[in-house]
Amino acid sequence: MEIISFIVLIFGIFFFMVGVVGLLRFPDVYTRLHATTKCDTLGIGLILFSIMLYQGFTGPSVKIGIIIIFIWLSNPTAAHAIAKAAYSVDIPMIKGTVFADQSKEESSSW
Repeated sequence: MEIISFIVLIFGIFFFMVGVVGLLRFPDVYTRLHATTKCDTLGIGLILFSIMLYQGFTGPSVKIGIIIIFIWLSNPTAAHAIAKAAYSVDIPMIKGTVFADQSKEESSSW
């Protein structure tokens, strides 16, 4: 079980590293947000899951499982709120971004 826990831990660290590279390399807030959300959700999920595997089925591992579920629910919600706030204050997107104004499409369908 320790070997599986170690392998899952390595995958979690890998996803964190990829997210940090995305944070440093991507050009605007929206793409950076995409990269960091993926690394937070998947990276921390795998790292915490590796801790659960290492400990076995104990009280603290159940608490870690609850924390994983909370992170999986809260990270996408927070990312959506940040992206919506960035859009509402007109933070520019990278050139070449195709934007479909859904508010016009929704109003024309009524």
